[in-house]
This record gives sequence, C-alpha cells and structure tokens, in this order.
Amino acid sequence: MRFGFTREQDEFRASLRRALEARSPTKEVRRLMATDAGFDRDAWRKLNQELGLTAIHIPEAYGGQGFGYSELGIVLEEMGRALVCAPFFSTAVLATTAILNAGSEDQKRALLPAIAEGTTTATLAFSEESGSHDVAGIAMSATPSGATYRLDGSKSFVLDGHTADLIVVLARRPGSRNDEGLSLFTVDGTAAGLERRRLKTMDETRKLARLEFNSVEARLLGEAEKAAAPFARTMHQVLICLANEMVGAADRLREDALAYVKMRMQFGRSIASFQTTKNKAADMLVDVELAKSAAYYAAAALDEGDGEVPALAHLAKASAAEACLQTAIHAVQMHGGIGFTWDNDTHLWFKRAKSSEILFGDANEHREKMMQHWGDRP
Repeated sequence: MRFGFTREQDEFRASLRRALEARSPTKEVRRLMATDAGFDRDAWRKLNQELGLTAIHIPEAYGGQGFGYSELGIVLEEMGRALVCAPFFSTAVLATTAILNAGSEDQKRALLPAIAEGTTTATLAFSEESGSHDVAGIAMSATPSGATYRLDGSKSFVLDGHTADLIVVLARRPGSRNDEGLSLFTVDGTAAGLERRRLKTMDETRKLARLEFNSVEARLLGEAEKAAAPFARTMHQVLICLANEMVGAADRLREDALAYVKMRMQFGRSIASFQTTKNKAADMLVDVELAKSAAYYAAAALDEGDGEVPALAHLAKASAAEACLQTAIHAVQMHGGIGFTWDNDTHLWFKRAKSSEILFGDANEHREKMMQHWGDRP
C-alpha cells in the first residue's frame, strides 16, 4: 500500500488548523484546564455545529459525514497540535467506534445522530483498578433484570467520565473469565446508582474519572456475551487515533522549540547555531517524521481493511509514545531555564505527552504485542 494525502485532505487540514488556532489559544487552554468539567459545553456545541467534527467518521446513514480514519486522524493531529480541551477523543473515538463495532442497526440509528450533532457527549469505560485495558482484568458484573441489566463494580481512568451524557461500559457475566461472557452496555450519565468522581491527574487538559456502579440500569449494546471481538477491534482503532493525536502534539513542540532557539541570543549569536542545539533539532525531526509515517500508514490501513491493522496499531502507538515524550524533553531543554516554568507553555504539551505515553499501554507493551501478532501468523 502506498500512502499520501490528497489535495482535498491537505486543504481540510489547513482550514482546520486555522479554526483551532483561533478557538484554542493557550490562554483558553489554561482557562479550561482549570475548570472541573475541562471544557465549555456551549463552545463544544458551536464547534460541532460549524465544523461537524464529531460527525467526521460516522456514516451518513447515521447522521455523519461518512469520511474515513485518515480524515479522523487529521482532526486528531490538529487537536493534539492545538491542545484542544474538549471531550472529542472520548466521544468521537472511544464511544463512537465502540457503538459502530458492536451496536445493531437500530442502536446505531438511535445513538449516533446525537453524537454527530454534538448534542451528546459520550465515553467508553473499560479500565478498572489496575488501569489495564486487557479483557482479563474486567471484573464488573452484568446481571439480567427483565429487559435490561444491572451493573455492579467500578471503572477507573475513564476519559471525561464525570461529564459524559452517555457511557458505553464493558462488563461480564458473573463467573465468566477472559474473553468469555463479555458484553457492552450503554448507561445514561445521570443513571440512579452511578457515582462519578473526577481524578486528580498530572495532565489537567485531559480529564479522567472514577465511576462506581451500584446496581445501575444498563441496556445491552449489540449481542450478549459477544463483545470480545468488537472491543479488540475498537482498541486497535483507538490506538491508531491516539498515535495521530500524539504526532500533532510532538510536531507543535518541535516547531515551538525551534522558533525559540532561533530567537534566543547568546554570546552574540543565535543558540540555534550551536552544535548541541542542531543535534537536538535533528533528532526531534527524525523522531516526529518516523512517528507520523507509522500513524498515517496505520490510519490508511484501517480505511483499506488491511489485515495487518492490529500490528500496525501497536507499532503506531509505540512510535508515537516515544517520539512525543522525547520531543517534549528536548523542547524543555532547548528552552533552558524558562522551559521548566509555569508561565512557559511547553509544560502543557509535556504533560500531555507523558500522560498519552502510558494511556492504553506504553511503548514496551505495544512492541511486545506487535511481535506476538507477527509471531502468531501462519
């Protein structure tokens, strides 16, 4: 497969970058990250009404725009670059892909139009106490109760879980283990018995929450006890989307650091002319471009239905995780003493880089899974 962006995709990126730069300056990022919700709901609705971003990869039959993961990757890359404080990843990536992968036609028609319009925010709750995203660690129980189910247990590290209007939850039949007995459910964010608490995290631009389910009413999403395959497919898509977001943040860090060293003078000349600065700039460029290649290729593979998507998803996440964090480290160092201060914006992207590095597994975990996938091939 050969990959390259079309002229229309490049134009879409350019217009989106201008829009997000206007809507998400660092002053606005700092304001929103200090709030409990982490975003402005009115601004969120307006953003989706004008740009239709949450509808980007939802099929037209369900009220969306019908684009692919390459276009969704562009949106995420530009959002990572602008550090947009909004429940986009939780809504458009986590929840939407889970519904598309697991839901019936009737459920998709009922749930997706409101997400596409931007009137409903949503998320996917699967991690529990350990923070593992492996299905073997799922302990939350789902017990049939008439036409619905009752959920008992807890979910932790849920993206935007404290504000989501709709929560897609992974749970299992009591007594089942591993891939068996897993089902996906939808829960209203205001359901009785659901307790939501925002967690204190290093990266305040991306809110995480802990959810307690005490006999919470839930509706089955898709087929009962058949969620293992849709969830695995969802996680591969999520990893590729996160990789695209991370390369956007890494590229912004690289450009800002380079602009600073060109401006900063020492001993009568720009510090960009110093060999050690050149070395860091070269390393950053190579790391970011390699991570971009992996992320772009993985997104294109998703659109083409490539059989190597699982391995490419792990490769993209591993590459982006290391590139984004290492670029953030270099960026702080290239800013010198000011790079460690609160007033300098570099720390905002540094914290996002660190939190994203371990979100859904670090680089070592995904390299191992990539090799396991290739080792299992006939």
